Amino acid sequence: MNLTSLHHIAISEVLNGLPHGIAVLDRELRVMEMNCYLEVLTGYTIAEARGVYGNFVLRSNLGPRGQQLQKVMETGEPISVEGNIINRHHKKIPILFSISPLRSEGGKLAGLLVVLEDISVLQNKNPRIYDGTEMILGHSPRMQEVFDLMPVLAQTDASVLITGETGTGKDIVAEAIHKSSRRARHPFIKVNCGALPESLLESELFGYVRGAFTGAVKDKPGMFRLAHEGTIFLTEIGDLPMPLQVKILSVLDDKEFFPVGGTQKIKVDVRVIAATHRFLREQIQNGKFREDLFYRLNVLRIHLPPLREREGDIRLLLDHFLREFETKLNKSIKGFTTNALNLLLAYSYPGNVRELRNIVEYAANICQGKRVRTEHLPQYIFTCQITTGAHQAEAHETGRQEEDAPPAAPFKTRPGNWNDIEKEMILQALTKSRGNRSHAAGILGWGRTTLWRKLKTHGLM
Repeated sequence: MNLTSLHHIAISEVLNGLPHGIAVLDRELRVMEMNCYLEVLTGYTIAEARGVYGNFVLRSNLGPRGQQLQKVMETGEPISVEGNIINRHHKKIPILFSISPLRSEGGKLAGLLVVLEDISVLQNKNPRIYDGTEMILGHSPRMQEVFDLMPVLAQTDASVLITGETGTGKDIVAEAIHKSSRRARHPFIKVNCGALPESLLESELFGYVRGAFTGAVKDKPGMFRLAHEGTIFLTEIGDLPMPLQVKILSVLDDKEFFPVGGTQKIKVDVRVIAATHRFLREQIQNGKFREDLFYRLNVLRIHLPPLREREGDIRLLLDHFLREFETKLNKSIKGFTTNALNLLLAYSYPGNVRELRNIVEYAANICQGKRVRTEHLPQYIFTCQITTGAHQAEAHETGRQEEDAPPAAPFKTRPGNWNDIEKEMILQALTKSRGNRSHAAGILGWGRTTLWRKLKTHGLM
């Protein structure tokens, strides 16, 4: 049987049943077929990859112009070699490549079979990865609580609900839990429940059969099927439409589902991790989220604190990201000036770690000297919009951490000398809190020790 006839008996169905990334290349080393696992690994669909040279899709370190692929075509001898690929999302993934010749019925070389096994977990010998500390930085007491809990969550298959404000790193924690679990050798599939309309999201999650709707010319596996034996991460679960909430609940209970337009159920073995920045109990009260689904997802819960509650972590993150962008931009930036650092340490970061990283990236690009100065920072920082409020501080003090509390209305200060701005912020916060320093610290996004130090600096004690 030659490759052409093999293609005609639905080779893709055979390849999709294998637990590693698979690519079939022709004699010219162009992609003929690839399975769904490789689509996830590379970020390219078979429709995009078919007919493209393999080294353009499998961007690897196997030598210029796919040197190792050429070697197997010339010698006819299979090889197994470790390397890496850079996927469509610019992520570097360690890979064990197994490259074998494919022969026609007459024994002539007709192409190659390339098997890609993700060995990132096997290569990581550092035991700290188990608690996620290599993926999300922090040494504050609040983050230590998170790191202590993550290994516990990794040892079980129960559903996990991750809560926290936007930008706190929920997706990073979810992937760290997956990579520390027994499912680590299988796919980690991320789906943003708020990014697509309901009709498209259903087919994205559960797939469809040929003829289910106009344009459905062949069966397509959904994300649940692609995540078989692995983990599916449903981020922004609070934005999931009600009809799909019912279907997700059914999958959690029965471990099976109907694809769109299908009449036969598909069984899956998938662990579900969900995340939200919304206050789901309020969503339930407003009829926007099913209570039974909430309890089904909330078997285990982990809450990521906002950056303003992570005492000492801001300086750690500023230095870390500055080193990262200094290297990427091939610059020699030694650090921040005192004024710039004071401004960055006092800022509330409503966008949390994501916003901090963006601020440092902006500054590193603008800075042409040895140190980041205040003029290298985004101008919006100087308006000092404080989006953290007493309601959030109260939620923290009362231990309500299962979901985010909505922020209080922001207040602004007049632009000017930073010391004057900071002093005015403190006075406004003390006025709002009627002199309660704990609440004032919460409004400003500082710890109580930071507020005490600032009060002393500005002569307000």
